[in-house]
Amino acid sequence: MRIESKTLEEAYVKASEIFNTSVTELNIKIIQYPSKGLFGLFAKPAIIEVEEPVREIEDIIPEVKEGLVNLFKNSCFNIDSVEVDKIDEETLGIKLDGPDAALLIGKEGYRYNALNYMIYSWIHQKYGFKTKLEIAEFLKNQEEMLRNFLAPFIEKVRVKGYGKTKPFDGILAYLALEILREAFPDKYVALKEKNNEKYVVIGERHGNDSSNSNA
Repeated sequence: MRIESKTLEEAYVKASEIFNTSVTELNIKIIQYPSKGLFGLFAKPAIIEVEEPVREIEDIIPEVKEGLVNLFKNSCFNIDSVEVDKIDEETLGIKLDGPDAALLIGKEGYRYNALNYMIYSWIHQKYGFKTKLEIAEFLKNQEEMLRNFLAPFIEKVRVKGYGKTKPFDGILAYLALEILREAFPDKYVALKEKNNEKYVVIGERHGNDSSNSNA
């Protein structure tokens, strides 16, 4: 990306704002130094070429962990265990635990959903990766419950060849999507939203549809 400004300093600031990161994290090449010209004529702006370096998921783990540790140091929740690891090339696994884990989850998981959204937005916007958040064993328990709940639905889809789940709230919608994609790897399985309700649809693949979609 090319950025123009009156001075190099202003161009660097613009680059930092556009990529939402420190200038030191960017690859910057100066294309043109600024010039005031003569009597205000023939002035030239500063022009830089900016590339955001591609970072491997392993590279950001220490930085993400430090950010989460600092977050809970300054919060009212006593969370003394923060683990960050790689699930796959696109996803970070984040595990939190401590005396206030239940409080952090909240009634019916409402605080979990809010924190999960906040962490996902931070990581995805800044680094381009996905996240999977576990607090104590909340996610594991939710997944086990959901697998049991979806078992009859899965059997019906195997008979009929298609189906649509009931609406799910928060993280349950994405867990249902994972479980059903695992159950039907050769079918079209997608997360849909209507009237602010999320549900999963399953059907046959058509045309050039070679991959499942979240949309």
